Amino acid sequence: MNATSAPPPNEALIRIRGLRTVLNGKTIFDGVDLDIPRGGVTAIMGPSGTGKTTLMRHITGQLPPDAGEIVVDGVDVVRASREQLFALREKIGYLFQNSALLTDFTVFENVAFPLRQQLRLPEELVRNIVLTKLQAVGLRGAAELMPSELSGGMMRRVALARAIVRDPMLIIYDEPFVGLDPIALNQILKLIRTLNQTLGITSILVAHELAAVRQVADRIHLVAAGKIAAAGAPEELSRGDSPWTRQFFAGEADGPVPFHYPAPDYAAELGLSGGGA
Repeated sequence: MNATSAPPPNEALIRIRGLRTVLNGKTIFDGVDLDIPRGGVTAIMGPSGTGKTTLMRHITGQLPPDAGEIVVDGVDVVRASREQLFALREKIGYLFQNSALLTDFTVFENVAFPLRQQLRLPEELVRNIVLTKLQAVGLRGAAELMPSELSGGMMRRVALARAIVRDPMLIIYDEPFVGLDPIALNQILKLIRTLNQTLGITSILVAHELAAVRQVADRIHLVAAGKIAAAGAPEELSRGDSPWTRQFFAGEADGPVPFHYPAPDYAAELGLSGGGA
């Protein structure tokens, strides 16, 4: 596919075919096929170390795969030029797990940062855009505060305002629910859904909290053992009978994903007689 060809109507915003990735001798993805529809909320879940963050790096063109095709909004990410990748990334908002606020900037300047770096806008327009985004996350009154004066939940909301300041077509949320109190969690869930419904933004959630994901996601893809182990609506997967879904969603130690890292026989290593695990 040409790197700049336009996608046909109703095609998925992101289309991945035959994705294969090997890092440090370990196979992360082995022939993954994945579609992420426009305007929906898609959750990427799975055990730690299965490549969820790596998948986001592939989608944004930060890390090329060893094989496969990744098309985002008609752009062939694997073959795109540097200029095409930069243009694509300007349409993507990213909410980092640790918020990644600039500690020497006020809340206002943190949200304004992408506008000042990438666009030449009149100061009055910058002010209006930033205050509008802060109003959307309930923090317009905190515009002049410093990040050190914010709670963890407030920092996450400021980071979300920054992620949406340029009205992106896609927002990637990296562990957006970690460390949030119930009030902040509920507000973040409402904001994610509201953004999708009112602005038509496509959202990808990388998360582990099934209860939160079930409230907001349209579809879940469970990544494990280099494959998409299961995919479907949250309710469908939570009732799934595959060993992957049973272990992951029930939090069981026994299953396809081993709880114990490979090690010599436990009793033998302790010098006990009889052997055994």
